[in-house]
Amino acid sequence: MSVNHADGSDSSGRSNTGNLTAAPEEPGSAPVKGRGKAIGSLAAASAVDNSENSLINTFFPLIRDAFGLSLGALGIMASLSRFARMIAGPLWAMAADRFGRKKVLFIVTGLWGAWTAAAGLAPNFTTLLILYSIGVLGTVASEPITNGLLSDLFDDEQRGRAFGTVRSLGSLIGMGLGPAIALFANDPNGWRYGMFAMGGLSVLSGFAILVFVREPERRTAVSEDPDVGRFRLADAVKLFKIPTIALLGGMLPLVTSLVLFTYFVTFMVDARGWGVPSAALLYSVFSGGMALSSFFGGFLGDWFVRRFGHRGRVALMQLYLVAVAGMSVVALQIDWGKGIVAYVVMFLFGLIMLIGFSACVLPMVSAVAPKQLSATAFAVLFSLIQGGLSALLTLAMGFLGETLGLTQVMLYLVTVPYLLNAVYWFAFYKTYPKDVARQDERTAAVEAGTF
Repeated sequence: MSVNHADGSDSSGRSNTGNLTAAPEEPGSAPVKGRGKAIGSLAAASAVDNSENSLINTFFPLIRDAFGLSLGALGIMASLSRFARMIAGPLWAMAADRFGRKKVLFIVTGLWGAWTAAAGLAPNFTTLLILYSIGVLGTVASEPITNGLLSDLFDDEQRGRAFGTVRSLGSLIGMGLGPAIALFANDPNGWRYGMFAMGGLSVLSGFAILVFVREPERRTAVSEDPDVGRFRLADAVKLFKIPTIALLGGMLPLVTSLVLFTYFVTFMVDARGWGVPSAALLYSVFSGGMALSSFFGGFLGDWFVRRFGHRGRVALMQLYLVAVAGMSVVALQIDWGKGIVAYVVMFLFGLIMLIGFSACVLPMVSAVAPKQLSATAFAVLFSLIQGGLSALLTLAMGFLGETLGLTQVMLYLVTVPYLLNAVYWFAFYKTYPKDVARQDERTAAVEAGTF
């Protein structure tokens, strides 16, 4: 989920202010300006990319009717973006290192949207599959590169809020895009118009990045070598010698929220009898809760660290996992009808859904990974491992849904894994504080020239 970033978690460059501020610049480095515009542009690009990825999730009932498909076809199409995340994520990371993050974002997050627009012209399912496959190769680039830029812009004490702000803004934008695009579903060919619209918005988001995002200097207090912090697949073995990173890799199979996001609209249509536009509106309410979840989750995570030390992030993650598991039963196993209660329940579900990553997981990776391995840490964990696992889960859920029904599958592939993950996280209490201390020692030694 991240590439090409400087860690910035060193003990010497932390701001004591309450606002989002960049880590202090070293003499001779250019000051980082325009962070607010950069955050807005990156959040918008992320929202558009996520909306492009979710087009199939929203319009699948129409696509199914248009081409005579089964539920398994949703698993196939939705898994494409997950496999793309696994394969193309590291490749875009390396391209961004070589040619510049801003340039790569402009091309693959922006101009690449033309492929999504072209998919709307597909005369049959095979053509749609090919064009959509090419399109999603570009939509997976913004997340890893954006996380890398944020890690360069903000220090460890502010990074949780930075991640949370971008994710929450992206969710808020997506919350508006979702139901707006879903209005096309009133027409049997509405999925085509949705593809045209999202492809055009993608191109516009690319130009916003070109105008408003300024890439920070690679020179930092840790090293004058501009190659430090670049993605290197060969470093993955070194990376997993850090116990916290190894444990994070082990818990990723139990993070199944991406499966829920993929099947949400189809679940409400098939299992609860909602229409596509109303189900998409319900998902936007769910997304509204997630936007607040990311934003306040970042502040909450930073507060837990100040109050309880490094173990605070671990404790918060466990509370979060148990809360998601419990709320998934309330929201997905009970039919709340089509009235206001259903919207309230889904909003509350979304309100806790994204706390864990912005408040705990992403800042923890930044805190324990050496600068030289930071880009590799994000790319390997969240592009290679999580991308591949979520692709397989998404693929399986489509075919399991045909056999067991989506309600049962939601229980077995969402609720149960989150409960198991809460137990798994007890292992971090011992390893995480030690790994943070070791990384602080390494950083101090590098700065002193003794490492």
